[in-house]
This record gives sequence, structure tokens and C-alpha cells, in this order.
Amino acid sequence: MIPQHLLLLCRPGFEHDLAAEVSDKAATLGWGGEAAFVANGGVVDFRVAGEAPVNGLHRDLPLAGLVFARQSLVALPPLVGLSREDRLSPILEQVQASVWSFESIWHETPDTNDGKALVGLSKALDRPLTSLLRKRGALRRKAGGRRLHLLWTAGDAVQLGISFPGNRSEHPGGIVRLRFPKAAPSRSTLKLEEAWHCFVPREEWPARLHEGMQAADLGAAPGGWTYQLVARGMHVYAIDNGPMDKALMASGQVEHLREDGFVWEPPGRLDWLVCDIVDKPARVMAMIERWLVRRWCREAVFNLKLPMKRRWQEVARCLAHLEASLGEAGVRAELRCRHLYHDREEVTVHVQLLD
Repeated sequence: MIPQHLLLLCRPGFEHDLAAEVSDKAATLGWGGEAAFVANGGVVDFRVAGEAPVNGLHRDLPLAGLVFARQSLVALPPLVGLSREDRLSPILEQVQASVWSFESIWHETPDTNDGKALVGLSKALDRPLTSLLRKRGALRRKAGGRRLHLLWTAGDAVQLGISFPGNRSEHPGGIVRLRFPKAAPSRSTLKLEEAWHCFVPREEWPARLHEGMQAADLGAAPGGWTYQLVARGMHVYAIDNGPMDKALMASGQVEHLREDGFVWEPPGRLDWLVCDIVDKPARVMAMIERWLVRRWCREAVFNLKLPMKRRWQEVARCLAHLEASLGEAGVRAELRCRHLYHDREEVTVHVQLLD
């Protein structure tokens, strides 16, 4: 059995945007195919055309380079109409036909209310399925770190996928679960914390997120993102006409400037620029472009608020424009963009200057 499905998880309501993104990028790479999804289902199934296995597309289109995907799997056709008396036999038969081997098993569900209702079923099936797969030799100790995923979309429907180290999310459902810090002035603080988990390798945090750095937070009030910078021991220029959280100001690490973030200029080169201003993507991108072309910061994290329609097209346009502008200015940079779990109608962009 040749896997021909690229199975992708996303935030419910963004299936159309993910389907458009994958279709565009696959076509650019020379892969034909068709994306199928159910509105608000949190899943996109892209089936490649022809007889070639989808493994090649999975490698060519890494998860880290996708904006709207939370998880990416090489998958087999869905199994539907499973009998309540025997759900496991069809699963075992498909695994055997695929000749897959793997080191672990994850049962997953879409990030929907219907999906959450299936967690009990998947837990009940986990132990017997694990035992049977181990007996048949598919589940074993050394299998290159591969993981079998069972995506349950209904009590009688599941789709099998496999993931590979370095090209998958290591979080169930692709969701980074974070605890809200009680001292933070707003829940938006989790956006910046998740961005660091997503864009900065954990082993590089001591070098890139440390005490004594200088940062600017544009549109800072009341201080959700400033809180994360202060917690890392940074000195922060908080730029906003609105009031800042009193506890943050008492830290002695925040300089609150009641100015317009779109026109403010830093006194010197900063380590970090962060920005969560609610405005049109083009206007925010023009401001960020000015900062990066003039090298006013070494790294930047900022959000782009999305339109109601053609969200992928707007994101692609903004990113392409920024890349072109940096190229014309001779600025070498690494740019990534993701729709994070704590984002809603926005995406988060990270840029690291390389010189």
C-alpha cells in the first residue's frame, strides 16, 4: 500500500487557508493533487496525483515552513464504517499492508468539540492495539524514531499516518500547551511565549533570550508581551499611549514612552523587537520592514492581523514583499511565519538577521 495522503491538522475554521497554502506550495514544487476538508473540522487531507508516494512531498514541504499547519503526516486512506465490535482488525490490516514500522503510537483527534468527545474511545483502544502491533513486529524499539498516528474523526472513522523526527510537531495535535502566568497583565503574553518555543530552539535560549538584553515592545499596553521580556531579564522600551501594568513598571526594567509605535525610533540597535499592534497587515509590515532594513534590531517577533477572506493569499503577499525588500537592501535574514495555537485571527512572524 503506497501512502498518497498528506494529512495536516490546523485550527478549526482555517481549513480553506491551509488547503490553499499546501496546494500553492505543492504546485510550485511540481506536485499535483487535491485538498479535501470539512469546514471547521480542523483537518486537511491533500492527496497527491499519480502513483508516487507522498513521502517526497512531505520532505519537500517541511512542517516548519507551513503557516497554517499544526501537524504534518504521511497518511493512508481513511478507514470508515468501522464496526463497534471490532475496530482493531481493519487498523492492523492496513498497517500490515503498508509495511510500516514505528517506535511509538499516538491517538489524536481534531481540535473540535466532536474530536474531544473521542478521547475516551482512543484511550480504551490504546492498550490492546499496542499489544497487537508489538506482537506483529510493527511496533518495535528501533525504527528510526518513526511514530504511528491514529487520527480519530468519528467513532467509526480513523486515518493512519506516520511522522518522522525533525519534520513533525512533538506536541499532541501540534498544540503547545502553556500555563498562563498569574502575574501577567493579559493572556496575550502566551502568544510571545509560544513564539519563542516555536522559533527559537530551546538549547539556544540562554544565548538569544537572556538577562541584560534590550528590547522594544510596540503597542505594549497593558504589557502582556513586555511581561515575557521582563521575565527574561531584559530592559524594555514599552511604546504605547495606553497605561502599562503597575507591577511591570515597578520592576525597574521598563521605560514607558507614550508615543506612536509606527514612528518611534530606538536610541540604538536592540536585541529584540516585538509587536502585537492591531492594524492592517500592510501597515505593520511597512513598519517592521523599516526596522529590519535599518538593522534597528537583531530579531523580531510580530503579529499580522488577518482579513476575513483570502487569508493565505494576504500572508503570502506580505511575506514575499518583506523578503524582496530585505534582499534589495542586502540584509540577510531568516524568516518564518506560523499560525500559533494562541493566535486567533492573526499569524506570528519571526525574523532573525544573520549579519
